[in-house]
Amino acid sequence: MINFQHNHFELFGLPQRFHLDLAQMEQAYRQIQSQVHPDRYVQAGDAERRASMQSATQVNEAYRTLKDPLTRARYLLALQQVDVESENNTAMPAEFLMQQMQWREAVEEAADQPEALAELELRLAGEMKDHYAELERSLDSDGDYALAAESVRKLMFLERLREEIGDALERSDA
Repeated sequence: MINFQHNHFELFGLPQRFHLDLAQMEQAYRQIQSQVHPDRYVQAGDAERRASMQSATQVNEAYRTLKDPLTRARYLLALQQVDVESENNTAMPAEFLMQQMQWREAVEEAADQPEALAELELRLAGEMKDHYAELERSLDSDGDYALAAESVRKLMFLERLREEIGDALERSDA
């Protein structure tokens, strides 16, 4: 079985950083998963089958954590003992909050206009790309974990906004 005393990055043989080679991670995931998959232990005893199931679950969780950039950032911060405090720290710069209000108003105004919603979605994607670049810089280059935690909180707002735009697009297509 696989040694799960390592963090998710070590499990997949990856450097502990925000920017990852996703193809390398995918390859490592498939290799490890093939070693621990419960189908390989059908003929084994109960303890081995149970251990295989637990290992496969842990490998899947590690993969999901590292594959999603926002979850990966939160995990990296947790490894540095930095709590994003997303539940109780919703303080944001006034400029960012004003921008969020403008985004939400724009989504409401475009609610039944698929083209306008698609344009908002495209603009939001650009905005998020900039925030992810800042997050990568603060985690991988600068080691500025406070700034990274603020970037994560901002991106959580933006992800929710993206979901709202997606929901509005679905409603307008219906």
